[in-house]
Amino acid sequence: MIESTYKSYDDLPLFLNAATVAKVLGVSPSSGYELLHQEDFPSLRVGNRIVVPKDQFIQWVQQNTERGNAP
Repeated sequence: MIESTYKSYDDLPLFLNAATVAKVLGVSPSSGYELLHQEDFPSLRVGNRIVVPKDQFIQWVQQNTERGNAP
């Protein structure tokens, strides 16, 4: 696993691109790009770019972690 260069959600930009998503999650750039194209991932198309709003990314992470899915 690739170590994330971000230590806090506060360090993230307002909108994340595929490379930033990959860095935050500690995955390969291609995995970050694939994630942005998944139907249940909160991405936003702006012209030719695909970005993820920071708040929705944080919410997605929380909902998709084991602790976030606990009853």
